[in-house]
Amino acid sequence: MSSKDRREYIKELLNKSESPKKGQELAESLGVTRQVIVKDIAILRAAGSNIIATPEGYYMPKAEKNNMEKILALSHSKQDIEDELKSIIKYGGIIKDVIVEHPVYGEIKAMLMIKTLYDVQNFINKVKKYDAAPLLALTRGIHLHTIEVESEENLNNIIVELKEKGYIIE
Repeated sequence: MSSKDRREYIKELLNKSESPKKGQELAESLGVTRQVIVKDIAILRAAGSNIIATPEGYYMPKAEKNNMEKILALSHSKQDIEDELKSIIKYGGIIKDVIVEHPVYGEIKAMLMIKTLYDVQNFINKVKKYDAAPLLALTRGIHLHTIEVESEENLNNIIVELKEKGYIIE
């Protein structure tokens, strides 16, 4: 398979997939190294493909016609992360990313794509396993999340709950 054919195959596979695909998994199925996949993904992105790298693997977002997005400004401690994430997904929200404004590097954005309780637990487990400092640690708890929801009612429910818990910055 040529490199062009391999990239087209990767693009088609990610476009059809409902879940992220790990680079190592793609490499093994195509008989190449993971580094070749990383290079292929970079080339596909440069050519305009909307491929997102998440902790769970590569992902191509599907355009949901009726869904809406909202960026929420939040502030809380590391201990409140799980509660915040659960408050959002409880009403069908998808936490697409986390964004912080760093004084040296400017905007730092990490793709999350947290949709379920299982995703929340995986995220929390990884933070604990690697003793990782979440991005909000760089900004004294202040961060943004891009939230995707199916309805304005769901978005309003998320905002009300986050305000009640004191997480929303107004």
